[in-house]
Amino acid sequence: MRRRALLALVPAAAGGLGAVGGCGFELRRPPELPFSRLALAGFAPRSPLADEIKRTLALTLEVVEQMNRAEAVLQSLVDRREKSVTASTAAGQVRAMQLRLRFEFRLVTPGGREYIPDTVLQLARDMSYSETFALAKEQEEQQLYAAMQTDIVQLLMRRLAEVKKA
Repeated sequence: MRRRALLALVPAAAGGLGAVGGCGFELRRPPELPFSRLALAGFAPRSPLADEIKRTLALTLEVVEQMNRAEAVLQSLVDRREKSVTASTAAGQVRAMQLRLRFEFRLVTPGGREYIPDTVLQLARDMSYSETFALAKEQEEQQLYAAMQTDIVQLLMRRLAEVKKA
């Protein structure tokens, strides 16, 4: 009796799974940008954020070195990683830290007309800390910064997709 009841449920479950394809679910893809060529300016020579921005932008447009060939210029004003102690013991040992990633930028034409005024994107993550696990905590810190950097790039891409060219 129990086996027959389970077999009766199988066709309904299979039909339910087929319906998922028509529910509108779609994998995330890079947003459509209103430019075909973009230049980056003001980034530090080996900025990890600039490298990730270039890789992400290259999926949808051409990143050019010469500003006069670009339709728009992404100017970095601030690209900074910060770390501060948020909790410590009475003996002065660090117990918790806050990691922050701050990116200030603007988007202009090569001629200087503003598409996006000065904008700040800032993320913060809290992290516990222990001297005993210093090496592991250093790796965790790098992973948190990498995740925040990816989030910043995704936020930037959404901002760039909203630009209206005149």
